[in-house]
Amino acid sequence: MKWVSFCLFLLANLFFSDGFAQHTILHNDFSLLENRLEQSYFLEFEQQDTTQTTRIEYPSPKSVLYKSLIIPGWGQVVNRQIWKVPIIYGMFAGVGVYTFYLNDQYKDYRAAYYNETHDDMQFGPTPERLVGVNVNQLQSTRNSYRNQRDFMFVVMGLAYGLNALDAYIFAHMRSFDVSDDLSAKTIIQPTLIAEGRPGVRVTFSLNKK
Repeated sequence: MKWVSFCLFLLANLFFSDGFAQHTILHNDFSLLENRLEQSYFLEFEQQDTTQTTRIEYPSPKSVLYKSLIIPGWGQVVNRQIWKVPIIYGMFAGVGVYTFYLNDQYKDYRAAYYNETHDDMQFGPTPERLVGVNVNQLQSTRNSYRNQRDFMFVVMGLAYGLNALDAYIFAHMRSFDVSDDLSAKTIIQPTLIAEGRPGVRVTFSLNKK
């Protein structure tokens, strides 16, 4: 009987001590889980605040648009695309030079045609290369150069608008990360739902490698 009583006593001690240990471990683990959730919660808000601060640093697309309309190329400088400025002014220079060429040709043919039909030489003397040219040909060529010159004025306006539109669109897209070096990361971690019960949260994010 003594041996039976001693064995029962040992079993009772083991049972109660094991239950107490399990309760302690569960309590400690839950505390660690709660601490980890709190740290993750504050870390998430810090990351959100950092992202918002970074976005504020980008210039307003409207201000970039107005600057490009005032001075062509100014918006590209604000967007840190200075390499586009020589292209813009090269485009303006090319269109301008070609417009002046068409205008000079138009004036020559206009003077030659006018002198063939009038005697007062209102638009100056006839250029030597156009002396003796048929009147109908002079009129047709004059009209052609005039139409081309007028069209180049339209092209100049389109180039001016394209400069502003390019700066405006890039200012909108500048805050987006469009680089090719991106990686996806999925995070599965425990969390607390609104009712205070434990749950699971899944986060999917794109990060640079």
